[in-house]
Amino acid sequence: MAPNSKKHSQLVKIAFIAFLGVSLAQALTVEVKEGNTTCIKAELSALFSVVYSVSNGTRMVSVPLPDSATVGSSSSCGGDSRAPSLAITFGSGHSLGLSFSSDDNQYKVNNLTLEYNLSDSTTFPESSTTGLVTLSAASTEILAGINTTYRCASPSTVSLGEGGVTVTFYNVRMEAYMPGTDLSLNETICTADQTVSTEVLPTTTAPKTSTMTTAPVPASPGNPERGNYPVTNRNVTCLLARMGLQLNLTYTSSPLNTTVQQIVNLNPNHTTNTGSCDQNSATLWLMEERTNLSFSFVLNSTTNKYHLSGISFSAVWPDMSERFSANNGSLDYLHGTLGRSYMCSAEQTLFVLTSFSINTFELQVQPFGVNGDQFGAAEECQLDEDNMLIPIIVGAALAGLVLIVLIAYLIGRKRSHAGYQTI
Repeated sequence: MAPNSKKHSQLVKIAFIAFLGVSLAQALTVEVKEGNTTCIKAELSALFSVVYSVSNGTRMVSVPLPDSATVGSSSSCGGDSRAPSLAITFGSGHSLGLSFSSDDNQYKVNNLTLEYNLSDSTTFPESSTTGLVTLSAASTEILAGINTTYRCASPSTVSLGEGGVTVTFYNVRMEAYMPGTDLSLNETICTADQTVSTEVLPTTTAPKTSTMTTAPVPASPGNPERGNYPVTNRNVTCLLARMGLQLNLTYTSSPLNTTVQQIVNLNPNHTTNTGSCDQNSATLWLMEERTNLSFSFVLNSTTNKYHLSGISFSAVWPDMSERFSANNGSLDYLHGTLGRSYMCSAEQTLFVLTSFSINTFELQVQPFGVNGDQFGAAEECQLDEDNMLIPIIVGAALAGLVLIVLIAYLIGRKRSHAGYQTI
């Protein structure tokens, strides 16, 4: 692969993580109707990665499909030699189009069209060209059985042309040629979501009563390595995070056929990070192979105080019987002040759900008011203050003990001298 292709592939991977905050970035719901009949319905998330020209070279932007996107007027249920199609319009002149075809057994997206407007200076700052660009692809791998819902939570990237433009779908539920008004309960699951184990388990002649398994006690992996996870917005750092992360989750293991608990360290050397920031919210996304994690912060503009309000996690590990996901958007952790960082060197546990929690080590984070690439003055957590208080108390106690011994010695010495008389 050419160096530029490798670089673009890495950029696309990094950009896509910004859309992997499961449940934090909710899927858009759209449908195409004719009268009271619904023919196409989709719940989907998508990320568009576009490479465009600037005066000194090229630049890549990543545009998520916003919640404000709407069904375009060119959408159709088909008929009169027209194929059923779904057009989604968003932003300043951008649109995504999906055209469907079918046979007796299945339907598919046989054409994907992306139209983006380079005159939109907010999305494409400093673009050296203007106007609409339209690209299409005939292969999307989106296909399902007739009267079933296509479902794919895993990312699926479609390349449009040779210019480095891609569309990545994620968290998709979609049906065309619908017989009813809602998505079918019968589903066609994409290949990426099917965790097929190739391991051949040994046969045994033991009686069934001897095949019962006991959930293993997880071994501690030790303290995790500390990673640096900055987030930039238009080449300006808007969030800084430095921490070691340890995941605690309980799930059903297919090979063991029982519930297991796992304690896993997140390896920063194998983790890609990105995120997004605006005036009152900031999100950090982390992705390791088969593992996605996001942290969402909010700022109270009245008090200038921020806190961690949401954590979202998903994993598809080889031994899992199904995709594991955990999301809680009502958390209240890591409190700090605008322009200052929150620091906690001690190990602390962030409880998300009964089946999932995160241990943090040597944590320092600042989601708002970052000046350059440096943390602001640190506000320490209660655990660190307590840990500092203990040696202070012990030291004070020892100093008091030494003082008491010294006073007792001096009093004893004075009394000893008083017991002698001059002859």
